[in-house]
Amino acid sequence: MPEPADTTGKPSSGSHVDAGPFTLPNAITFARLCAVPGAIWLMLQHRLDLAFWVFVAAGLSDGIDGWLARIRNSRSALGALMDPVADKALLVSVYVTLAALGVLPDWLAILVVFRDLLIVGGVLVLYLLGQPPIIEPLWISKLNTALQIALAAGALLLSGYRLDADAALQIGIWLVTATTLASGAAYVVQAARRRA
Repeated sequence: MPEPADTTGKPSSGSHVDAGPFTLPNAITFARLCAVPGAIWLMLQHRLDLAFWVFVAAGLSDGIDGWLARIRNSRSALGALMDPVADKALLVSVYVTLAALGVLPDWLAILVVFRDLLIVGGVLVLYLLGQPPIIEPLWISKLNTALQIALAAGALLLSGYRLDADAALQIGIWLVTATTLASGAAYVVQAARRRA
């Protein structure tokens, strides 16, 4: 929900007709959501090698469900809601669990979670004030999401297969830190400008 994008089921402008909740893309998205507890369990069992493949499969399913929704014209309001929730649930859960295991710094997981809570909280406040925000995904936010995914996958791969690439991991950590701060600030500025 924090970063609306043109993903599974997002209603398009024009003559779009909601395909309803029971579609193949929605089933794939739901399966990705259900993969979250499995990935967490694998990490807590110190099977980061298997958790890496669950994470990769979830990433592939994210592309597949969006593609199917477009080519089959089966976009839906449920899919538009469920897709970013599934993405964020997986990403945030992986960061928190990797931090708990000492693979990633705990402050980074806190920063990633806080940024998403800040954006969601801001949206809710604007709704309560009677000013529903028009949130457009920013380029810095897209970059941040890509870097967060790359770091999570890299951390799972390196730790799961006991590979030594500490320098690359540290670079990833600082890139994610910088883009997380920048994208959070950019959304705050965007919301403030719309309020003005």
